[in-house]
Amino acid sequence: MATLYDFKAIRNNGSEFDFADLKGKVVMVVNTASKCGFTPQYKGLEALYQKYKDQGLVIVGFPCDQFAHQEPGDDAQIAQFCEINFGVTFPLMKKVDVNGENAHPVFKYLKSETKGLLGSAVKWNFTKFLVNRDGTRIERFAPVTTPESLDKKIADLLAE
Repeated sequence: MATLYDFKAIRNNGSEFDFADLKGKVVMVVNTASKCGFTPQYKGLEALYQKYKDQGLVIVGFPCDQFAHQEPGDDAQIAQFCEINFGVTFPLMKKVDVNGENAHPVFKYLKSETKGLLGSAVKWNFTKFLVNRDGTRIERFAPVTTPESLDKKIADLLAE
């Protein structure tokens, strides 16, 4: 049976990111965009990352331009925007598709494990997938769910 740890991605700097390295950690995978009404969530995501990274939380951002062309930049521009405007230090991946036949395998897997409002499709930017430490439980949260509102849930998962 597949788990999140079976996948790899490419960081926005071109290096490989192996999800197997995250075994034993709580992982939040988020599809992001720089020109979206939800873009200020980068601040909340980074705050959660800073608060809990030493306890085992990893947030992985996947920029995506599939929703109203709200992530038009290239990978370097996206990284610079996130760092300058929100101080993002959590891992950012290369821009990907999250829906359709070209969807990144990580999102194909996460969507197959959690059904959202549109069936398995990702509805919009800043959909969040939260994976427990052993990779067996995955929860999906809508874009309107703020990072701050997930603080207790993350703390509980880290305590398991």
